[in-house]
Amino acid sequence: MREVSPARIGAGYISLAIATALCAPLHAQSSGINGAVGLSSQLVDRGIAITPATPTLQGAVSWTSPAGWSFGLLGSTEVRSPGHLVEASAQASRYWSLSSDWQMQASVLYYSYPGNARSRVFDRTETSINWIYRDILTFGLSAIHLIGASDQPRGAADLDLRWPLPWHFSLSAGTGVAQSLIAPHSPYGYGHASIYRYGHAGLAWDDGPWRIELDRITTDSEVRQQWGSPSISPWVATISRSF
Repeated sequence: MREVSPARIGAGYISLAIATALCAPLHAQSSGINGAVGLSSQLVDRGIAITPATPTLQGAVSWTSPAGWSFGLLGSTEVRSPGHLVEASAQASRYWSLSSDWQMQASVLYYSYPGNARSRVFDRTETSINWIYRDILTFGLSAIHLIGASDQPRGAADLDLRWPLPWHFSLSAGTGVAQSLIAPHSPYGYGHASIYRYGHAGLAWDDGPWRIELDRITTDSEVRQQWGSPSISPWVATISRSF
């Protein structure tokens, strides 16, 4: 499967590299069912930790059509609590070839985090458009609507680079900017959604269906302090297998 991997999901945001990238083949040449399983050291979403730094098992399945449509489902659970779902997502996407070098993908996604009351505030739907240059450079724009929220949708922009190296290795790097899903809290109550930055840089190894990746994660420090999320490990590792 070919992957869309904007900065929010690529590399250490591998928490969703399996959640979304492996569910979203870019080049649908024939109809069929694809899947992936993976193990990540932490579930991270746009620079915000969804789970503590503990191994998380993920499984994804998708169906693609020759016309460029794909539909995918994902489930995640912490290894220490098997059977207790911490994330579920569904995606519908459409791929277009713009030229020999450029592709575009439009997607509608639904994310649910049933792990606990704190993580459920991240439940949302997203509409996104990604432009991909030779499967090397990806730029994406997203509109995010929180489930049950009455305020305006949030926005996000992501840029991701994946540069191939010899011996099945590749460099991955990405940066993004987004409006916070949770308004920061102050002694006077909750304010307006702020804008924060996040990014990653790392090294990946691919061989057939196998992929191993290690990434350095960065996020605005004030975001971590305001939201009270679990601490983000500076390094996130993932191993996955597609089939």
